[in-house]
Amino acid sequence: MEGLGNHTSGILCLPGSPPHTGSGNAYTINCTGFDLYGVDPAAFQSVFDRKAFRPVINNSVPTLVNISFTLSAILDVDAHIQLLTSFLWIWDNPFISWNPEECGGLTKISVAAKNLWLPDIFIVEFVDVDQTPPSLSAYVHSNGQIKYDKPMKVTSICNLDIFYFPFDQQNCTLTFSSFLYTVDNLLLGMEKEVWEITDNSRDVIRTQGEWELLGINKATPKLAVGSSLYDQIMFYVTIRRRPRLYVINLLVPSGFLIAIDALSFFLPIESGNRAPFKMTLLLGYTVFLLMMNDLLPARGTALISVYFALCLSLMVVSLLEAIFLTYLLNLVTTQPPPMPHWLHSLLRCYLRATDCYKRSQKETRGTGPSLIHLPGSSEARLNGDLGSTKAPMEQQAQGQPMVNLWGTFCLILDSLLFWLYLLFMSSSLITVIVLWTFNS
Repeated sequence: MEGLGNHTSGILCLPGSPPHTGSGNAYTINCTGFDLYGVDPAAFQSVFDRKAFRPVINNSVPTLVNISFTLSAILDVDAHIQLLTSFLWIWDNPFISWNPEECGGLTKISVAAKNLWLPDIFIVEFVDVDQTPPSLSAYVHSNGQIKYDKPMKVTSICNLDIFYFPFDQQNCTLTFSSFLYTVDNLLLGMEKEVWEITDNSRDVIRTQGEWELLGINKATPKLAVGSSLYDQIMFYVTIRRRPRLYVINLLVPSGFLIAIDALSFFLPIESGNRAPFKMTLLLGYTVFLLMMNDLLPARGTALISVYFALCLSLMVVSLLEAIFLTYLLNLVTTQPPPMPHWLHSLLRCYLRATDCYKRSQKETRGTGPSLIHLPGSSEARLNGDLGSTKAPMEQQAQGQPMVNLWGTFCLILDSLLFWLYLLFMSSSLITVIVLWTFNS
């Protein structure tokens, strides 16, 4: 022992066993008997005593810590992102080494992590309390390499862009850095390539729910805080939402309701049933939006919210159109006002251009069913009192052409508003679909 000089304190050996000294900066542990009697804690006691200090012989040499992680599950994405991950940190401890041939081929052992120096690497975006179990172990290899695998539920800040919900993609960042050690003391490296991390995460990811992993990229910027410079590794995790749930529960029912609203234009306006039907449909759509409100994102403005607002506006406009035409038909059948000359000329030109003028004239002369039936005409036929109804019928006969002309105008206006409704609805929906398609 005397010939060892100053290196005596770095030699760890079993009681009664000859020590094995290392050359240079290597410290060799006498592992004789590990394969027969198990690991002797006394052989590592000197290493355990040094756990409060960074494991280097020359303090000017930075410790290289290679990091990697595996994404096991995407738990939740709502203002914050919750990931179930497993982090792997690998570094060298120059105070640990042994000859595997003297230990029956023993190349690695597990040691309680609390007995070893651990790098103070943290995630910058982390916003929750670290709930990692305290009784974890690390693997110590015969060449002094230490592998520390740390399972962890990560809740981090993520700048969400939910405009294209439910066809949105999110890019979240996980930044690994040291809290205490600058680049002079600690450097970060990669244990695996990024594509290996991505493939491993896709293989072990367990969630088949709302989110799927698209890819992982990295960057290695340095963080300057005053005169100190810290090493960093930034991982960009790209995930995409599976939209099937929202398509089935939100988009499809809304599409059915807006289609029924468009088909309600085929209800005869003179029957008076269109406005009540549209009112019922509008109330049903409002209840649908209230029930499905929990599925919509709570923050930001999503394109799907614009889509729902557009559908609701179209239903309101169509209801107002039905109310206006019902009022107009009731007005012209009771007290038909004189039609302006320009409107009369425009209407006749339209009927002549669409070959409907002759048909309208036949209906006016009584050769076909009239478009609008004046109140009281049916009652007069049922009473059979021609003498008592002669004067009203003459007045009705004089006003019937004007009533039918107004009725024809109402039907043409209804058809025109229907096509405008379809044009606006189709163009708006196509715009929304194109935006969703380009994003996906």
